[in-house]
Amino acid sequence: MIRHALILTLLVGTACGARPQATAGPESGPQGPQPVGSNLPVPRDAPTYPGITNVPATTGRANLAKTKPPFAITTIGQFAEPFAMAFLPNGDLLVTEKAGVLKLRRGNGATYPTSGVPAVATGGQGGLLDVAVAPNFAGSRRVYLTYAEPRPNGGSSLALADARFVSAGDRANPHLEDLRVIWRAGSDGPGGQYGATIAFAPDGQSLFLSSGERQRFAPAQDPEQALGKILHLTLDGKAWPGNPDYKAGGVRAQTWSSGHRNPYGLVFTPDGRLWEEEMGPKGGDELNLIEPGRNYGWPIVSNGDNYSGKPIPDHSSRPDLAAPVLWWNPAISPGGMMLYSGAMFPAYRGSLFIAALSDESLVRVTVDGASAKPVDQWAMGTRIRDVAQAPDGSIWLLEDGEKGAGGKLMRLTPKA
Repeated sequence: MIRHALILTLLVGTACGARPQATAGPESGPQGPQPVGSNLPVPRDAPTYPGITNVPATTGRANLAKTKPPFAITTIGQFAEPFAMAFLPNGDLLVTEKAGVLKLRRGNGATYPTSGVPAVATGGQGGLLDVAVAPNFAGSRRVYLTYAEPRPNGGSSLALADARFVSAGDRANPHLEDLRVIWRAGSDGPGGQYGATIAFAPDGQSLFLSSGERQRFAPAQDPEQALGKILHLTLDGKAWPGNPDYKAGGVRAQTWSSGHRNPYGLVFTPDGRLWEEEMGPKGGDELNLIEPGRNYGWPIVSNGDNYSGKPIPDHSSRPDLAAPVLWWNPAISPGGMMLYSGAMFPAYRGSLFIAALSDESLVRVTVDGASAKPVDQWAMGTRIRDVAQAPDGSIWLLEDGEKGAGGKLMRLTPKA
């Protein structure tokens, strides 16, 4: 769901929201012990790790020539800086707007703001981020939100909350009840790159959460910080007992994989494999097959370089660190990702669809077991933030709403 004319020096701004917001949010009192350097300005370049000889990556580059999209494209809505969307079982759509607004879009196109959303820290890449519908929504009515939470002593933290979604009668006045902040990344302070994507395990009994390294580089390799990690949590935000280092407690107990920069898309394929895509630095965006306990290398290695032009050793330089299955250089700045399983486009079943921001494209990748192949890179002419499959099998896209894009909601269907 943020990748790439991203400026490394952007800092998270002050809390702001366009709608009435819940009181649940930052804890009162001091932040408590923080890692050394949390509140320092974000560094310009990745640290240099001595003793590594660069070995250029020679396989896996996924850039394709862009082609004209083979879809009928219909604009069906407009949002202000949308970030993510999720369908409810009845076909209604939830859309997050970064300013701190959760919108309900009904099937007839009418949209309504949802009250009770927590306060968010906006500015740069902060704000209200992902939304996900609980696997047991029919009984629990619960939805999950990720957001940049303003913290008591300044800066922000990635937070995960759940709440009961209530929309009585004609659903014109939706609101959240019983909001609970169930997880915080900690390491409060400045920086963007929150990650913030939620994916539920195939059995619906746990969730996976991507946590970016907040433009701070080194925390992705620090096992005591939740930054630059993919976490595996219970549905109430605790460490999952089956995690690789569960017995260690703390952040280690929550960690499924480490060494990530800005992980966005998280998707399970029918064979149970977990795929992730993340924004690299200047080039080096990645599609990874996520395996428990693996270290994916950031910022020690990357198939891209620092924005200053200072090189970073390629993944091949450290074969002990997990390399991406596919990578893009020049960058495409991937946002959201989904697995297509619908009936409207039978030829695309089993494909991953990746929204691309700076590349202004929609990317299709086929997967077969542990391998992946780029097959289409369609020129959409605007920044694509998120992609989702509608109940009828159509493909819906969210336009980014930044850098000249308007924030449109688009529906893709077969051409007549």
